[in-house]
Order: sequence, then structure tokens, then C-alpha cells
Amino acid sequence: MLTESPLASGGNGALPELLGRMIAARQLTETDARSFLAQNSGADALVEERVLRWLAKEYGVGFAALDELEPDKQVLSLFPARLLLRDELLPLRRVGDEIEVATSRLFATQGLDGLKALTGLRLRPVLATSEMIGREMKKRLGVGADTIDTLDDEAGLQVVDENGSEDNNLDEAAEDASIIRFVNQVLKDAIDLRASDVHLEPFEDELRIRYRIDGILQEVPVPVQIKRFQPAIVARVKILSHLNIAEKRLPQDGRIKVRIEDAEVDIRVSIIPMLHGEAVVMRLLRQNSKLRGARDLGMGERELTCLERVLELPHGIVLVTGPTGSGKTSTLYTALNEINDSERKIITIEDPVEYQLKGVNQIQVSEKSGLTFAKGLRSILRHDPDVVLIGEIRDQETAQIAVQASLTGHLVFSTLHTNDAAGALTRLVDMGVEPYLVASSLEAVLAQRLVRLLCPQCKKVDTTAESRVYRTKLGIKPEAKVYHAVGCRECRQTGYHGRRAIFEWMDSSSEIRSLILKNASTDLIRDSARRAGMKTLSEDGRRLVEEGITTIEEILSVTTVHEMETDGKAQHAPAAPAAEVTLPRSLI
Repeated sequence: MLTESPLASGGNGALPELLGRMIAARQLTETDARSFLAQNSGADALVEERVLRWLAKEYGVGFAALDELEPDKQVLSLFPARLLLRDELLPLRRVGDEIEVATSRLFATQGLDGLKALTGLRLRPVLATSEMIGREMKKRLGVGADTIDTLDDEAGLQVVDENGSEDNNLDEAAEDASIIRFVNQVLKDAIDLRASDVHLEPFEDELRIRYRIDGILQEVPVPVQIKRFQPAIVARVKILSHLNIAEKRLPQDGRIKVRIEDAEVDIRVSIIPMLHGEAVVMRLLRQNSKLRGARDLGMGERELTCLERVLELPHGIVLVTGPTGSGKTSTLYTALNEINDSERKIITIEDPVEYQLKGVNQIQVSEKSGLTFAKGLRSILRHDPDVVLIGEIRDQETAQIAVQASLTGHLVFSTLHTNDAAGALTRLVDMGVEPYLVASSLEAVLAQRLVRLLCPQCKKVDTTAESRVYRTKLGIKPEAKVYHAVGCRECRQTGYHGRRAIFEWMDSSSEIRSLILKNASTDLIRDSARRAGMKTLSEDGRRLVEEGITTIEEILSVTTVHEMETDGKAQHAPAAPAAEVTLPRSLI
């Protein structure tokens, strides 16, 4: 074996392992590997690209940097997608009377030979990394191109019209191996790309697939002929989520649980009839996600101290507010994980259970069987809990039971949909809870949003005149570097990778309690909280901008401009504006 070679004992320990994998994949011979080791024994940071560049030089073939080259679509259309994907071959362009074909396996010639025999074209191999070939194939051919290409060749498979009544044929089509493989490929691709949602959207002449990644929808390239197989694809999703494939007129909701490697993913499925067919949205919930500690949430010191204080309280209500998909449940589970020990009994009631916590009793709401939040909460209180987590306060009954639970000696955590922390108090009163009960039970409210983080590979310092105006307008510290998003292949040209929360923590002070009793407005409650030291969402977001990990545009997308302007004036003395720059209308 190569790894046992005397040459392999020196230099970088990762190099022999890499070369061994490349030999197994027929990317180079063992003789070439030994030669490379002899010439690069002291090299470090070895990657596949460096080995292939060396190999191209040794054998006199070209090397293609695919991120700098746009493959010719007309050339690409000359070859069957399934053969290209099977042999990892990517046709690039015509050069004279030959076509350049990118491959990472110079010595696996049967794929090129097969294409030559099939098309009668003259092909010339050029080397490229397997990662770049795979990335470009997905971009150019689309997700599941090989399976759709196979379906085109299978005359025995009949895809029925979505307005027809041949449900038996549709059932058989949905169980076809190629359709099964295509749906699996879409789900696996979405999970690999960290998507939170998958959207299958039918239009008159296309079936569009989009993934929501870091909160933003991104279109996925798919083969153009996929529209023909739309009914079978939707039927396959229905079968997986135990829904009625014959029902095409009413909305349906279901669930799928999949396992990929060591991770379990719970998929919530929603299907709604649209003008040109049924639209599908699948929300991906990773159940085995590792919970972080409270300090890993990224809170400021004040907010972290406040969180640690309420976790030690014997009773009361702690609310987390924000829109759907803002990370509320993740924050609450992190808090529960901090106090999860043998001395406390913790019970949760959720819809759905997004994380499974060892030592915590978790209840799944089931509307079909009559187990609602309110009914489950009443039963929970008979099980002598110390801490109760309610997935969401949706109605007056749930809110009143939660308040009563806190007043009878339980620490209650829950979520609520409001724009900011102060709005949660008036929201509870609007839901029908008496102001004196809210004032006596509510201990704290945490509002949060998620902002995208700058891609560390491509972010650049923003030195434009417009940036200087932003800094002055929003109160950014003069010494802080402000960055802007650029975009590269690592972040799929978005300029961002990953997300992080910004927080607004409001404690229930005696002044705020008295304002609740007087039915005071949200503005008055917010002003009181700010005097007591509360930082708004925009202030906390500005902290991340000053740390160089997100952009002003991201903070503006989740907070109000008026709020940021007020905070900026409160925190920093105004600087002279740059007179020659016109302020964007979004900030006026």
C-alpha cells in the first residue's frame, strides 16, 4: 500500500491518505503517486488540485479552473446527462475540431471512450478537481438530471395528467425507482446545503425548486423536462408523508422522517393546490443538532447575565418573541439545557418537537387526536413539573393557563409572535389576560432576529462615501471597520455564510409592572425598559457590525430605520455629514 511506502513516512501525514484515495478513484497511478511524493516530500497544505496540476504537466494535458470558465451550453446539450454524471465528465467547449471534456480521472478512459463511440465526436480530456466538476454539473445540468434523463428513456412509465383521474397509474409512477431517486436527491441536496425549507412550485411551463438557505430563497437548477414528471414527484412526496394522493383539491399537511448518515431530519410537509398544480413546501428540522451552551448564543454580557438570572428563578414566565424562523425555539432549548439536571422535572409541549433532550419529558401536540396546547398544558400541571416549556402561546386559553401555572410555583418558558420585547406585554393583555396577572407573572421578555454572517473568504472593507454616511447616521464607532458582502464559490455567490441572532432583553421592573396595570402603550413600556438598560435589536445588531461579522444592510433588513437612528444619536455624538453624498431613500 502507498501509505506504507518509505516515501509516505515523511512530510505531510495527510498527503499519503489523499494520494491513496486518488489511486482508488483511478485519478493517478501508484507510480505517479510515488513520483509526486519524491518531488513534494516537504510540501504542506496539499490538496487535490495541486496533485492534478502536477499530473497535467507530467502528461501534457490541460488543467481547467472551472470557476473561471463558463461551459458552452450547446456543447453540453450534445451528451446524455446520465452518462456525464455516471462517469463524472463535463464537456466544456469546442477547440478547433475537438471538444474539451473536464475529468478528474485521467486513467479511467472507458467513460470518454463510450462518449466518443456514442456521439462520434473528437474529445480531448482536461483535468479538473472532482469537487469542481460535481459543483458545475449540479449548476449546469440540474439536481437529479441523471434520473430525469432515465425517465425520458423509459417508455413504460406513464405520467398522468394532473387533472386526470388515472390515480392507479400515478401511484405506480410515484413508486418508480427514478422518481424515488429524484426526490431523495432533492432532499439530500437540501440537507447538505443547510437549507431550512424546500419549495416545489408549479407554473405553466416549469416546476421551480428553491431552497431557503440562511433565510434567503435560492433557486436550484433543474432539468427543463422535469415539468412532465411534476404529478409523480408530488405524489411521491405525498406517499412519503402518508397523505392521500387522490386528493388534489384541498390542502394537506404531513410529516416525513429521514436519516442521513448520523443525523435524523424531521420534515414537515405542506401541500396546497395552485393554478398549475399542487405546490409543496417541506420544512427541514434537524433533530440531532448539538445544543450549544448559553455563552455560545452570541449574547452581549448584559443579556447573558439576565438570562442566567432568570434560569435560577423558582417561578414566573419568560417569553421569547420574534417572527417564524428567528431561532426562538433554539434559544429556549439552550436555556433548558442549562438547567436540565436530576433535581428538576422539565416537561415540554410543542408542535413539533424540534430537538430531543435527554432527561426532558416532551409532548407532541396532535390536533387530529384532540391534544391541543391548552389540553396538554392542563395535564402537564398534574405531573408535578418544576419547569414547563410551551412551544407557542397561540390563544387566550393557553395564555391564561400559562399565567396560572407561573403563579402556582412553576417556571414557564414560551414563545410569542410580536415585533419587539415591549409588544409582548400588550399582546398578552389583548389576548384577554388580565393586566394584573401579566404584571405579577411575567419576569422577562427576549426578542430576537437572525442576521446573516459575512463569508470570511470574500468579505471586504467598505470604504465608499456611502459607507461613511451610514456610519454617521447609525452611530457606528469611528474606529470600527465596516465590511460589505462580495460573493464567492464558498458562499454560493451570496457573500454570506451562516446566521447569528441579535437580541433585545427586557426585564419586568416595578415601573414596567405599574405601566402594565395602567394599560400603558407599547411605546411607554419600551421607553421605561430603555431607561432601565435595555438594548434594542438595532443596538445589538450594531455591535455585530462593529465586530465585522455582518453588514449594515443585514441589520436594516430586520430592524426599523427609525429605531437605528434613535439609537445612534443616543450612543454617539453626531459627526459632520458628508455633504457630497445623497442619503439612500431607505434611510430617510
